[in-house]
Amino acid sequence: MTEPASRTLDVRVGSSTDALTPVSSAERSLAARGAQWAGLVAVVVAAVAADQLTKWIVSSQLALDESLHVVGPFAIHHVQNSGIAFGLFASATPVVTALTALAVGWMLLFFARSGSRHPVLPVALGLLIGGSSSNLVDRIRLGHVTDFLDLRYWPAFNLADSFIVVGVGILFVALVLSEAPRRKT
Repeated sequence: MTEPASRTLDVRVGSSTDALTPVSSAERSLAARGAQWAGLVAVVVAAVAADQLTKWIVSSQLALDESLHVVGPFAIHHVQNSGIAFGLFASATPVVTALTALAVGWMLLFFARSGSRHPVLPVALGLLIGGSSSNLVDRIRLGHVTDFLDLRYWPAFNLADSFIVVGVGILFVALVLSEAPRRKT
């Protein structure tokens, strides 16, 4: 008698061990694990450090409303913004501060529950949380945010604002790509 051929077990994500029975997504945890948290924390720390350092350099080297032309329409222009984007809600700094703190808390909760959902999530949310947190630190500590990147045709902004925009862009692209119809080969 011959021995039966060994059978390799093929387990696929989204199916049971028999590859026929679907597995509910509720059975697979999407919670962030150690590696995702480490990535998120690294991006947040880098974003906050870069933003705070550049704001400190600008504040210590340029007087308020002083400008330094760099190239073309780009200049470093030291301004203070007590509101949000474009100076909106400048008289509502406590409300903006509270809403920003709530948004950061919500993003952390979302990440804790969904951090392993997509490989770019630690970077995208890290940029969003880092930028939001850095501006939040300024609002609490100073009552305003220091803006300095000036393109003349656009209101001045800072690195934290850029990180927020890039983080949202990454999330948008990841969402669009994940929803794109899969091509069968």
